[in-house]
Amino acid sequence: MAKDILSNLTPAKGSRRKMKRIGRGQGSGRGGTATRGHKGAKARSGHKFKIYFEGGQMPLTRRVPKFGFTSRNRVDVQEINVQTLAQLVEQKKITDGMVSPDILYKVGAITKKNEPVKILGNGDLKVKLDVTANAFSKSAKAKIEGAGGKATLLTTTTVNA
Repeated sequence: MAKDILSNLTPAKGSRRKMKRIGRGQGSGRGGTATRGHKGAKARSGHKFKIYFEGGQMPLTRRVPKFGFTSRNRVDVQEINVQTLAQLVEQKKITDGMVSPDILYKVGAITKKNEPVKILGNGDLKVKLDVTANAFSKSAKAKIEGAGGKATLLTTTTVNA
């Protein structure tokens, strides 16, 4: 057996199919209509339909009802519950009692570094934390301050509160 050299390499058996040669005479099995079928616009040269064209039938994009509204000025917010902050303290991922979007990103609690963070009030907090975020719910602020901590607002971005 010859050594495997770059010039001797071939594809694995069965990994390559024979090319389909269309319109190369009757003997090829794909001559005549050249796999286009008989008559109709698609059998002719130069036919062009828009990709959503449905043969004159009312197109799906016009049949389906349209509703709702998407604001172009929407600000996506990353939400963190007070319960999550308490879990991070239990897991010793937050040790010094300081919480900010940068720390939450490093710990893996949020996934996007540049998106604003809002603290929500789901769960209980028994540890004193100094939390800095872009927005707080009323209950979250009450729970943080109730545990002896501080809730500080970042004023860099506007958040849909």
